Amino acid sequence: MSKQTNNQDLDKTALDGAISRRGLMLVLSSPSGAGKTTLSRRLLAEDSGLTMSVSVTTRPQRPGEQEGVDYIFVEPVEFNLMVNRGQLLEHFKVFDHYYGTPAQPVEDALNAGQDVLFDIDWQGTQDLKQEMRDDMASIFILPPSTKELEQRLKKRAQDSDAVVARRMAEATDEISHWPEYDYVIVNRDADAALAQVRAILTAERLKRARQAGLGDFVKRLRDGQ
Repeated sequence: MSKQTNNQDLDKTALDGAISRRGLMLVLSSPSGAGKTTLSRRLLAEDSGLTMSVSVTTRPQRPGEQEGVDYIFVEPVEFNLMVNRGQLLEHFKVFDHYYGTPAQPVEDALNAGQDVLFDIDWQGTQDLKQEMRDDMASIFILPPSTKELEQRLKKRAQDSDAVVARRMAEATDEISHWPEYDYVIVNRDADAALAQVRAILTAERLKRARQAGLGDFVKRLRDGQ
């Protein structure tokens, strides 16, 4: 049996209801262009126990993005109302636009034993950590080099040269926050990086503290059931 199959079996055991557990929040962060969004999409496509946290944002919708899937796009006035109502777990400003995480869908998922994936930056991660540290596992994705990061930004052709230059200027500050994360992955190869993220997710799912039903399960074992 391959290591990959073993990992899949472990994930299934953690999710099939044999031992109830609280869901976890898996956070992926990186400078723009380092690969966190690609890794997030691939992980979601292969793991039914994982759902994406959909952020609200005031920035314009990009080509190919879907409302309610990639982001919930709102006007600044509505965003401010959500902040004032306490409806966001975290919120922050990046490149003149605001982003935030709606609280209720995340809490509902965690209570149901569903894991929630976050594709957010270091600012959002810090806020989430203050609110829900025990529910979190955070991963920072680094590019293999500055040159490779710039090439990736240009290759995706979503931003103007000016925006690419601005993102590159911000990357140094973003990368400086790597020590604040539980895990760090250098994304030289997408397949290898994805395998590392999978391994982290499996280990976090099996942590004793997350398995709320483990005490009852052990009690039944001791009772001879």
